Formats: sequence, structure tokens, C-alpha cells
Amino acid sequence: MSGNRIGFKLGMAIMSVFLVVLLSLGVIIDKMFSSFYYREMRTEAEELASHFTAMAESGDTANEPMMGSFAEFTDVSIFNISRDGAVKLHSGVHDSADRSFIHAGDLDQIFAGRDLSFVYTDPGGHRYFITAQPIEEGNGIASALYVMSSTESMEQSLADVRDILLLSGIIAFALALLITLIIARILSRPLIQMQKATRKIAAGELETRLMISSNDEIGTLAGAINDLAVDLQRFRDTRQEFLANISHELRTPVTYLQGYAKVLKEGLYETMEEQKLYLDIIDQEAHRIQHLVDDLFELAKMEEGQIPLHIELVDFSGITGQAVRKLELTARDKGIRLLFNISGEAVPIPGDAKRLEQIVMNLLENAVRYTDEGEVRVLLQYTEAQVRFTVEDTGIGIPEEELPFIFERFYRVEKSRSRQYGGTGLGLSIVHKLAGLLGGAVKITSKPGEGTRCELVFSSTKEADTGAAF
Repeated sequence: MSGNRIGFKLGMAIMSVFLVVLLSLGVIIDKMFSSFYYREMRTEAEELASHFTAMAESGDTANEPMMGSFAEFTDVSIFNISRDGAVKLHSGVHDSADRSFIHAGDLDQIFAGRDLSFVYTDPGGHRYFITAQPIEEGNGIASALYVMSSTESMEQSLADVRDILLLSGIIAFALALLITLIIARILSRPLIQMQKATRKIAAGELETRLMISSNDEIGTLAGAINDLAVDLQRFRDTRQEFLANISHELRTPVTYLQGYAKVLKEGLYETMEEQKLYLDIIDQEAHRIQHLVDDLFELAKMEEGQIPLHIELVDFSGITGQAVRKLELTARDKGIRLLFNISGEAVPIPGDAKRLEQIVMNLLENAVRYTDEGEVRVLLQYTEAQVRFTVEDTGIGIPEEELPFIFERFYRVEKSRSRQYGGTGLGLSIVHKLAGLLGGAVKITSKPGEGTRCELVFSSTKEADTGAAF
């Protein structure tokens, strides 16, 4: 799993959990078998002790040899102990001289009529299960009968069970390790692919895409990375295009400025009217550059949230009418009809007069610029809750696939035609941001060859706190 650290960590986590579960199960099963064998041995020893006790209580002297034979047959040792600790009867393989298992306290309990069971280890290290019962004679207890059963067979059985458990555990662990390696590789493979893809994207390979093969969280993450790559690629392309556009927009006026300034400096003109014409051109181009710089500066301030707003009640209908009058001459020169209508009762709305005029002028200039024939309709609708400003033209229109991006800064629709009609791709971005800052909303719909409709909605005075919506 070299180079796949997340797979290694995942595998280690799975194996750690499995190992804990496997060890826990092993300990539990071992305890179960140990308890089972212990109970079985105790039951067997108690049954033998009860049988020997009954034979001893019968008083038949012939039972003693029989008890010895039976003890040897069942592989147990019998001790018949009197109250003073003397051995009255012994049978079996255990050394009769070893009486370390006999304790005075135990004898007291046995002669009090209680049964005892315990495990004993002799000096040689051999373990025995001992059951002691009282032998009644007449109305009292005559002696105590100890039955010693070796635990060797039980321990051998437990050892065999433990060997089987250990072997099974090793096999299970090996299988789990193999399965875990496979699962860890399968689960971590998409993450490794994502890591490689993000490194490529970070290195500038923005065309990198991930294959999405699942609908789970990993598939969602892969989709998010693909979306990020698309956005970054579009941003890079837009930025490059913007820089090219800015270079083009600056190169033309700068060329004019340099050329006509040289003409004036060297006196390469014949009349004062020609001189005035050249000065007018220089003035126009200087204003063009100033307008471009102002737009960039305004947009930068909006991005940083540093643009100042002076909110007051303003006459939006007056601002709109003034903007329409400013553009009437330009529209007339292009042969375009500029129509303006107001519906509803015109009431002041909260806003910044300067910024509202900037928004209206941008939208109207766009409509006039991209309309070669027909008309531009401007409608201002007042309702109790909203003020709706609509500009609708019969211009070239905007392709449907371009509409989601028209408010992005530096974005220009139909790049080759955009240069023909002018513009830097900043106007609509400025409109969108200013409208948002003033609590409004802007929406543009369009069809190529039919025209464009731009709607701008602001809350009226009565609903100013609720925000505007379409």
C-alpha cells in the first residue's frame, strides 16, 4: 500500500476494529468452554461423591473394596477423613501422605452438614477438582468423604479448544487482512484519483475531469471538484479574454492620443478647424480611457464592499426620465425609437440617487448599443409593494447558453460582435452588484435575433424592509 496513505490508514482502522472484535470473541468463547467443562466436571464429581457417600452410609463392609475398585475405574481418589483428621479410607492414585488439601475450617463445615467443592494444586503442580460431603451414621456425622478428580483431561480438552480457536483466529485474521486490503484499495482509489486531479488542477491543467461512478458522498465530492475545475477554467478564460479586451480597449485610444498629439505637436494641420477636430478626438479618447478606469475602480470597490451608499428617498421616475432624455439623441442618430411609459402612482423609493442613475444609464446604453433597428421600450411600473423598471429592445439578443454568465465581471457575449458594439464586459456586472447593494434584483431574458428584456425590481417605500423579488 505504498504511496496510499489514506488506504493504509483505512486498512489499519478496519483491522484494529476486527482485531478487537476477534480477541473479544476469543476470550468470550474461551470463558464459555472453561465454564462448561468446569460445570460438567463439578456435576460429575458431585454425582460420584453422592454415590460413594451412599455406599459408605450403608454400613456394609463389602462396600469398601467395591468403592476402591470403582474409584480406580473412574480415575478418582477417595479419602474418608474422621473428625480429628485421620484417614479412615484411601483409594486411588493420589498419594495418601498428601493431606495439604484438608483444612480444619473445611472439616468444621463438612461436619456441620455442608458440601464443599474447590480446585486444588498438589506440590507436584497437578490440579484436582475436589468435592467433599459428610457421611452420616445414626443421628450424626461420622466422617467426611473427599473425592479428588484430576483436571488433566479437562485442561487437555481446553488446550485443544484454545488451539482450535487460535488457529481459527489466525486464519480469520489473515482472510480479514486480505479482504481489508482489497476494500481499502477500492474505497481509497477514488480519493487518490481526486488527489491527483486536484494537483493537476492546481498546476494549471484545468481541463482535468473525474469520472463519477457513484451517487454517494464520494461521487458528490467528485462532482464538486469537476464543477470547481469548470469554474476555474471559465474564470481563467474570462480573465485572459478580459486582459485581451482591456489591451484592445486601451490600445485604440492610446494610439489615437499618441497620433493626434504628435500631429498637434509638430503642427501637421492646415486649419484651426482641423486642430479643433484633433483636440476633440484627443478629449473623447481621454474620456474613454477615464470611463474604463472608473468602471474598473468601481467594480474593485464593490468587490471589497467599500463603495459608499447615501440612502434617501429618491424620485426614481425622474432619474429614469432624465436618463432617457440623455440617450434620445444617440438613439435618434441610429434610427431607433426610444419609448418611455410610467404606470401606477410614482412614489419616492429608498435608494442612492447617483447609483440608481448609474444602473439605469448602463441598462439603457446597453439596449441602444446592441440595437441596430426597431425600438427600445422603457417601462416604469409602480405597485403597492414594488417598483419594476423594464428595458426591452429589438437588438441582436443573447444566446441562451450565455445568459447564466452575463453578470460575471469581464464577461462578454459573442466576443467578436462585442468588439464591434463596444463595451468591456463590466457594465452588467456593475449593475448586478449595485442592485444587490440597494436591495434590488435584476433579471435578463433574451432570444437571439429578437431582442433582450431586462427587469429591475426594487421594494417600494411601504415594503422597503422586505427586499425585492421577482
